[in-house]
Amino acid sequence: MDHHSPPSDNIEALSISPPNHGSSSRSSNSTSEMSVEEKFKIVRSVGEECIQEDELLNLLSKKPRPVCYDGFEPSGRMHIAQGVMKIINVNKLTSAGCKVKIWIADWFAQLNNKMGGDLKKIQTVGQYMIEIWKAVGLNLQGDKVEFLWSSEEINSRAHEYWPLVMDIARRNKLPRIMRCVQIMGRSEQDELTAAQILYPCMQCADIFFLKADICQLGLDQRKVNVLAREYCDDIKRKNKPIILSHHMLPGLQQGQEKMSKSDPSSSIFMEDDEAEVNLKIKKAYCPPMVVEGNPCLEYIKYIIFPWFHEFKVERSADNGGEKTFSRFEELVENYESGQLHPGDLKPALSKALNMILQPVRNHFKNDPTAKELLKRVKGYKVTR
Repeated sequence: MDHHSPPSDNIEALSISPPNHGSSSRSSNSTSEMSVEEKFKIVRSVGEECIQEDELLNLLSKKPRPVCYDGFEPSGRMHIAQGVMKIINVNKLTSAGCKVKIWIADWFAQLNNKMGGDLKKIQTVGQYMIEIWKAVGLNLQGDKVEFLWSSEEINSRAHEYWPLVMDIARRNKLPRIMRCVQIMGRSEQDELTAAQILYPCMQCADIFFLKADICQLGLDQRKVNVLAREYCDDIKRKNKPIILSHHMLPGLQQGQEKMSKSDPSSSIFMEDDEAEVNLKIKKAYCPPMVVEGNPCLEYIKYIIFPWFHEFKVERSADNGGEKTFSRFEELVENYESGQLHPGDLKPALSKALNMILQPVRNHFKNDPTAKELLKRVKGYKVTR
């Protein structure tokens, strides 16, 4: 079974062997030579929060190939956090010996009324996202990473899945489930459909269904992962899933806590052309000498440094000349003191982002299948 292809409306997928960006640069052969402490350091670096660190250390010492799960709703164009930060994190996890299962939550997107609830459109978006990850540098060597379509997996093992969903639903009161609706980008005050009440119970079940040791999702998914740990207490299960929540990149405008697919100016999209990237960064909120709440510095910290391990600023000799920062802390000091000005930082950030995105642009320009996918996805109306 080809897990790269959607269960319906099959679209031919390219097989690409991309470079391994964002990993610890060790080969799979040397993973076994890593100490538990080395593995822990790499895996732990993926999360802004870890519940619980002692459990993670114990897991890595006892299980040579832990299973990490990461899921996404195919719900429109892909922004840079989903496109590049995910690659950095997944490549780190596989470099430390983990198996990563990427759950393409097509049924979940339908439940959440994404793409107007049209499953064929949702699956086309899922295929487009896989093409991006392959083009940008997801390490797919061996069987370290597995793409699984929720509709296909749930249908093939329905006898395992639905009793689990029902048991989770039965053991939780409605207010507890309502507190999880944040995972869908909703609030408890929103007018929710019955489908959106079912969604958290299903996402909680996914963790056990996929036999995940580690839930590697964004901080916005924390509540349902905690629900899974509470469910373990209810059923007296000793081994709880470890929650490794990654940082959420803010939007590019002032006060935007997170990126929005419905607001193109709030983020860089993975197939934005060079001029679009330059314009978005030029217009981005970046007050001089202010680090706190500065989205441009967040992009540098969470995307540029993990990717290139440095940040190069090109300036005229009058403005201080060229400077390459090898540590983010050094850049922060320069920025806070005023030695590094937004007028120099922004073009350097744009240049670095365009270097990362160029292989994706090339792929969607030169590959007929990818080109057709992008054309279709751009034509879809994104529904909240």
